[in-house]
Amino acid sequence: MLLAAVGLNHQTAPVGVRERLAFSTDTLVDALQRLRAALRPTRNGSPVEAAILSTCNRTEIYCAAEHDPRDALLQWLANERHVQLDDLSGHSYRLVQDGTVRHAFRVASGLDSMVLGEPQILGQMKEAVRVAADSGALGSTLNQMFQRTFSVAKEVRTNTEIGAHSISMAAASVHLAQTVFESLRECRVLFIGAGDMIELVATHFAAQQPKSMVIANRTVERGMRLAQRFGAQAIRLSDVPQRLAEFDVVVTSTASSLPIIGLGAAERSIKQRRHKPVVMVDLAVPRDIEPEVAQLRDVYLYSVDDLSALVRSNTEKRQAAIEQAEAIIETRVHGFLEWLDLRAQVPLIQRLQSQSEQWQAHEVERARRLLARGEPPEAVLDALARGLSHKFLHGAFAALHHGDPAHRQAVAQAVERVFLCPHRGDPETSADAAA
Repeated sequence: MLLAAVGLNHQTAPVGVRERLAFSTDTLVDALQRLRAALRPTRNGSPVEAAILSTCNRTEIYCAAEHDPRDALLQWLANERHVQLDDLSGHSYRLVQDGTVRHAFRVASGLDSMVLGEPQILGQMKEAVRVAADSGALGSTLNQMFQRTFSVAKEVRTNTEIGAHSISMAAASVHLAQTVFESLRECRVLFIGAGDMIELVATHFAAQQPKSMVIANRTVERGMRLAQRFGAQAIRLSDVPQRLAEFDVVVTSTASSLPIIGLGAAERSIKQRRHKPVVMVDLAVPRDIEPEVAQLRDVYLYSVDDLSALVRSNTEKRQAAIEQAEAIIETRVHGFLEWLDLRAQVPLIQRLQSQSEQWQAHEVERARRLLARGEPPEAVLDALARGLSHKFLHGAFAALHHGDPAHRQAVAQAVERVFLCPHRGDPETSADAAA
């Protein structure tokens, strides 16, 4: 099986492109089924294995197939998300075999993240693998690659300081708010969403002791559970447009496919606030806040791409950790490729084993018949040994006597390696070992 990956991330595509390619969690199972149907192999071929990883910073398809699937994967992605193939090609990467394995290891280890070493991506990748497994799209080859991926990520995080100096998206959100408001103690903060990212951001804001914190979520019960942790208030998502003017800082991160805050709602809130400034941080992809809101005076709107300059700081301090992590990953990539190569030989080994068992059964049956006829046991054993030797060597002898000289030379070298190398248990080898 050939391993391949196609995708785009924060390094190759702006948020405006990434949000068009994003998949929500509840659509992944159906998307995987459509993908496998589009890449259905020939009648005798093995089913295609696939997994889709979609986060605010990347959309990637990992695949294992008998033939190179990269062109077909990119075409499917363009069709699925209604994007021109030429537009997608300019922002995407297309990896195969060791490139796929290396990329997966780097992503899970946090080396390919906007926040170097951030831990959330590992959980997101594990969830993508779980969805693929539950949908029946994850076969043995891809599953083995991902299990190695998780092991490598753990090794990198345990043995290096890859995340020790990073500035998280949550901390960067607080920093941006502080550039507008000198102190957050008099600020009212609204969080839209109740997922892991909002929980992390709320933790950082709570440390600054703002005047009030409110969590708006589509599911009020989940919002209330999170609000109780921070002594905050929970409201319905539908209440946001009417209450937006109350807040000095708005941080949003949902899985909505449509904007939560539109230009009209933002304009009304600014008028109600009498043009008092407001900081809006949109951590969602697709975006929760219409980009046009950034054009309003007194609105400081930041997307995930705007936070990149902050979270990429301290590069010098992390360089040593990066080099250590890359060295670990490179070693593990080679190890996995060796496993993959050995696994590719399994069908041949099984065929050889089956053929050998057939020959053994034939010669043993022949020996039994000779013994039943009263032949001397020593003569029967000699005939058994000669028969087995002839069967095992017949193919080699035939190959040595046919073909052009170059072919015979290659066969001769292979025969010498296979049949003339000392084997454990041979008299000569045993004698040497004893000496």
